[in-house]
Amino acid sequence: MISHESEIVRKLRLIEWLKAELVGGVSRVFHAMTKSTEHSVADALASVIVNCYVLGKRIGIDFSHMDEAISARVEQNIKSETEVEKWYGDMSELKRHLRQKR
Repeated sequence: MISHESEIVRKLRLIEWLKAELVGGVSRVFHAMTKSTEHSVADALASVIVNCYVLGKRIGIDFSHMDEAISARVEQNIKSETEVEKWYGDMSELKRHLRQKR
């Protein structure tokens, strides 16, 4: 049986590992972009997104709350008319995509 203290240490190690994976994932995104292969870039970006969700879960944020936070962030970017929205409409397109997934 694992002691309470051991379980806390294990959870903290996992959180630290996920944080390191997140930083490493961002690095992999940048490296993949230099190779210009869509598959490697998509894989690296997916890894970052997955690690964000799991890190959130480990610190007490459930997946549905993350989805809500993402939707709210997209909406905020639309309202504040960020350049990516004004110039390309990417936030509105993402909003439509997220709605269709539901």
